[in-house]
Amino acid sequence: MKRDERQQAIMDLLVEQGSVDLEDLAQRFVVSKMTIHRDLDELEQAGVLRKIRGGATTEAGTQFESDFRFRERRSGAAKDRMTDEALKLVEPGMTVMVNDGSTAAVLGRRLVEKRPLTVITNNAAIMDALRDESGITLIALGGTYSAKFNAYFGVVTEDALDRLRADIAFISVPAVAGMEAFHMDDEVVRAKRAMQASARQSCLLINHTRFERTALHKLCDLTDYTAIITDDTPPQAALDAMAEGGVDLIVAN
Repeated sequence: MKRDERQQAIMDLLVEQGSVDLEDLAQRFVVSKMTIHRDLDELEQAGVLRKIRGGATTEAGTQFESDFRFRERRSGAAKDRMTDEALKLVEPGMTVMVNDGSTAAVLGRRLVEKRPLTVITNNAAIMDALRDESGITLIALGGTYSAKFNAYFGVVTEDALDRLRADIAFISVPAVAGMEAFHMDDEVVRAKRAMQASARQSCLLINHTRFERTALHKLCDLTDYTAIITDDTPPQAALDAMAEGGVDLIVAN
């Protein structure tokens, strides 16, 4: 098996399992552990995975978020439930902002159910889904394209957002701890903040497994959101913190 084929097979396993073991990979592909180490190093440099002791994972860390290609193929039912709740906040005629992310991409595709709408997004998956839809005025934010996040970021994105206004912004994050939301990438943080600043209200979408986690950069306080939507009941500590902080949590289960 060629290197590219082996690395693609490793990626397929990560989609199925979420993590891989170095020794198992060496046995599966009949190569040395050093060869697998080099494969994992290359995939890590490409931002596809995070190496851990004895293997690799696509689980987020304080400075790592998995590639969009992995995230878009996971937790489909959970994303659908969150999207069902998010759509209740949208009315025909609104201007809606949607950020990067795989859950946001599912929501973006379903915004046709609420047309006519104006949709503002830096999410390339949403741009592809809505570009030919009647009843949707699509404002596609330019900038520097990130294959890892399948979205556009940077000064061009932020300047465009500064000149736009929306009724609601849907924001997703990989980590919430206490009353704070976090992200591991500073450019992504700046784009999300710009969206929130340009919208009359903001709604957070977050998988319940992402509570009680932190990442490198603080995005904002949870009180900055009108509503927080998750797919299932988060840990009790998270529930207690939000109840004490007076945050409206919607559990879409």
